[in-house]
Amino acid sequence: MPLPQLNSAGELPAGVHQATMTELLTQFGSGTPQRQAVTARLCRIYALAHATGKLERLVVFGSYITAKAAPNDIDVVLVMRNDFDVSTYDEETRILFDHTRAEAAFGASVFWVRPALLLLETLEEFIAHWQVTRNQTRRGIVEVRE
Repeated sequence: MPLPQLNSAGELPAGVHQATMTELLTQFGSGTPQRQAVTARLCRIYALAHATGKLERLVVFGSYITAKAAPNDIDVVLVMRNDFDVSTYDEETRILFDHTRAEAAFGASVFWVRPALLLLETLEEFIAHWQVTRNQTRRGIVEVRE
């Protein structure tokens, strides 16, 4: 199912919108050189997380999934399988799962979770939480499922 059209503010309507990686890149991956550079970062992050064999879902939020011509970075949540152990991977992959280091190395704000670590909410509730902005309004986010 294709992603919905952006609203008059240049944003996805509020909600968790499911898409394939191809659909996400088709809608948001081209345009200005800055947008293309941020898309390349997203593709690198996806490739590393996917290569672990443990990626269940990728949630993308923030300015990348808007009409903004020059998003500053990429904001993602990686949902990893419960048996994911970051210590068993190479240095580049370990950096991806360290928020501060990922920001410097990948130009991305990377958060990650294993569903078993969620104590007070379901995985669906956890994902839905990423719709809430700093000013407590809701935005659209994109969930890429494996």
